[in-house]
Amino acid sequence: MGSAILDGEIIGEARVNLPLRMMNRHGLVAGATGSGKTRTLQVFAEQLSAAGVPVFMSDIKGDLSGIAQPGKTNAALEERAQILGTVFEPKGFPVELYSLSGNKGAQMRATVLEFGPILLSKIFELNETQAGVLAILFKYADDKDLPMVDLNDLKKVLNYLAEGPGADEIKADYGTISASTAGTILRKIVALEQQGVGTIFGERSFDISDLINKVDGQGVISLLNVSDVQDRPALFSTFMLSLLAELYHKLPEAGDLDKPKLVFFLDEAHLLFKDAPKAFLEQIEQVVRLIRSKGVGIFFCTQMAQDVPVSVLGQLGNRVQHVLRAFTPQDAEGLKQTVKTYPKSDFYTIDQLLTTLGIGQALITVLNEKGIPTEVAATHLMPPASIMGPMVQADYDKHVQQSDVYTKYKDPIDPESAYEILTKRMEEHARVETEAKEAEVQAKVEAKKEKEQTSMISDALNSPLAKQIGREVVRGVFGMLFGKKTTTRKSGGGLFGF
Repeated sequence: MGSAILDGEIIGEARVNLPLRMMNRHGLVAGATGSGKTRTLQVFAEQLSAAGVPVFMSDIKGDLSGIAQPGKTNAALEERAQILGTVFEPKGFPVELYSLSGNKGAQMRATVLEFGPILLSKIFELNETQAGVLAILFKYADDKDLPMVDLNDLKKVLNYLAEGPGADEIKADYGTISASTAGTILRKIVALEQQGVGTIFGERSFDISDLINKVDGQGVISLLNVSDVQDRPALFSTFMLSLLAELYHKLPEAGDLDKPKLVFFLDEAHLLFKDAPKAFLEQIEQVVRLIRSKGVGIFFCTQMAQDVPVSVLGQLGNRVQHVLRAFTPQDAEGLKQTVKTYPKSDFYTIDQLLTTLGIGQALITVLNEKGIPTEVAATHLMPPASIMGPMVQADYDKHVQQSDVYTKYKDPIDPESAYEILTKRMEEHARVETEAKEAEVQAKVEAKKEKEQTSMISDALNSPLAKQIGREVVRGVFGMLFGKKTTTRKSGGGLFGF
């Protein structure tokens, strides 16, 4: 990593190394803005790649793509190499470029189901009640075998259970969903879609095996360029955690390896923990604690060690601390807390050292081959061998277009999922309801006709004429039965004597 500094002097032969087999014991790279953290990550990535270890990194500002091209020598780099007792050898490394929007590299996607309710709640910034409702949607979809692939699926399940036919169905087993809560979640989903990053949810879902590749014996460095979604820190930081969770669930147990299968760098780690609910923090802690047995190392990169929760910080055995500034009372308090996280040193006054380190220098303590923390060492760091900055745009675009991974994930797939299934179900429900209403209307019409006919017959039978006819008919019938005449008219007295 570099050479030790003692009493202001760089001792070239006093090399500071981090054992490769200890890289899966996780680590922290911290320091003030402009202190050289990004270049430290670049050095890590280069040396891991050269050792055949794949690397995943987030590229917050879009200035790491130069790793793919050999650096250019200059007087400052040659002087640093000479002080360290090495020779600067420009070199490029195998790089794959990824993007959440699809505009800066191969499209990275994950299904809504793969994200799960906890991570989605973090992205949507939901409160506890709203997060609980989101959990109901996932539970129902799981119980009813409804694949939730994209945001359209999530919206359809929400609508179906809040206002559709499913509202009555879930009352007993899941509870009800209020219109106000459903409306809030829907607005969060729509806002994400309007920002143009809704495309990260869908198929084809990213295959984490694509992160563990080698080219000519060198580990591939996968860069997730998030420069175009910087205003959505919860989105990209949570997406990276979803990748870690996927690695944890899918990779087999590996035990202690001579070198890790993959090293995962989480830049701007404070964004991951900011305003994070308890369930979210518990998930991070679980992944960090258990994923090392899968052969994966995680390094958090942030400004202050205090940005990382204590439960996670205690699992980071390798520490690289760049210079800290103490311009405010809060800065001074942060410095005190940082000093407490380092072992006491017989060679350095740590609180003074941390405010006087130069750019490209850091205080380092790592785990040795036996897993024991080493003495802290102020270190003059190695310079990167590749370009310290982004590729020119033409080279960047060409690199993306020639990538097989870019072609693999370029076009989205639209499988039958919850949206189509519930749409058919709602159409069938509407058809049945319509037929039932039509049958009800027809029954009412028939009943009305029957009633009208009955009324007409009754009126006819009860009329005076009908009654008179009835009486005459009765007389005639009785007359025939008893041989009696039914008339009283007398004969005779006519003109001709008849």
